[in-house]
Amino acid sequence: MLPTRLCIMRKLPSVLARTLTSGTNASPGLPDMSEVRSKLRDIVGASTNWRDHVQAMQERKALHTLLAKRQEDLPPRRMKDSYLEVILPLGSQPEIREKYLNVHNTVRFGRILEDLDSLGVLICYTHTKQEMQQRSPLSIVTALVDKINLCQKIIHPDCDIKFTGNVSWVGKTSMEVKMHMLQLHDGDYSPVLDATFVMVARDPENKRPAFVNPLIPESPEEEEIFKQGELNKLKRIEFSTASLLKMAPTAEERNIVHDIFLNTLDTRTVSFRSRKLPPNSVWMEDAKLKGLQICHPEERNIFNRIFGGFLMRKAFELGWATACSYGGSRPFIVSVDDIMFQKPVEVGSLLLLSGQVCYTEKNYIQIRVHSGVYNANTREHHTTNIFHFTFISENEVPQVVPKTYGESMLYLDGKRHFTAVMNEI
Repeated sequence: MLPTRLCIMRKLPSVLARTLTSGTNASPGLPDMSEVRSKLRDIVGASTNWRDHVQAMQERKALHTLLAKRQEDLPPRRMKDSYLEVILPLGSQPEIREKYLNVHNTVRFGRILEDLDSLGVLICYTHTKQEMQQRSPLSIVTALVDKINLCQKIIHPDCDIKFTGNVSWVGKTSMEVKMHMLQLHDGDYSPVLDATFVMVARDPENKRPAFVNPLIPESPEEEEIFKQGELNKLKRIEFSTASLLKMAPTAEERNIVHDIFLNTLDTRTVSFRSRKLPPNSVWMEDAKLKGLQICHPEERNIFNRIFGGFLMRKAFELGWATACSYGGSRPFIVSVDDIMFQKPVEVGSLLLLSGQVCYTEKNYIQIRVHSGVYNANTREHHTTNIFHFTFISENEVPQVVPKTYGESMLYLDGKRHFTAVMNEI
């Protein structure tokens, strides 16, 4: 178990908590991840051949007439209507392990991020499914990964994994999805992680927002889950409003920055510019790694843009490498939070990734990964995503120290994210 925390599974409505502690190795009747992706292609009519993608997207334009003019025109749904269980048979089907295996003989967490992203989209399509429609007119995409909290350091590569999830809150055009991952040990499924994603619905061409079915809680327990979804939305708004890109640091934060400045002054001089690194510390400018990825058609999603799960996997792997090189030992992921998908990444883009250690405390490392695309024709850069990862190292790590004002803001932002994670767990 991760130190100093308990794993508390978010309570599902009792009507949804089916077979979470199934004692069988195999899970007959449950779809696997390949079936999830196949169902998604069928739902939107996506082509499996890249050369046909233009025609496939042209055909989706005709689905505009199926969009609801008002949310009130759509039938309400219950939480259990979107509830899904999916198996990842690492134990019962050894031939699929290779894709999920890392050098430490554990499961690659980046692959789990890809699976969560696919499952979250399918859950939303299940919520919005209309019986008379063979193909959905909605383009449902990931807008935000609110949080992913883990309660196990190790995900075993030879035990079956089960994912469960359902829509837990609905706005006009957005849906919150709660997912849980469990792994089979000694005949019982034990919790591994909880995840909260926010998805948005758009028109068939993925250009404008589209209405989704309202959600009706059926019990006091479901009403509490729905209220939590509303609170999550308000917290995101509050966090965004107080962003250091918009607002000045608080008085307490200003004191933190000034204390760091005073602790790094060279006492042998009387100069504001002469700085000295304290013992067991690393300048922030020396605590980063960068990467480049060419976005090939292989990594496209059902809407012929780069799959959000792929972006998360690449960002996580760079974040892990950054934490590993900084701490000098193997890091373990504790939490993922506040991943914003600001712009889609087109096939053929040059994806630039930058991993930065922005805050440390004891053996915890807070990593921020910036993702952007470079257009070789216009020579322009655009930010597409910001990722926040909290790792725990096997040993205590050096203190990261900002030198400039901009680095100090990164430090405070990292501290805010770290504090939010610690309060959550």
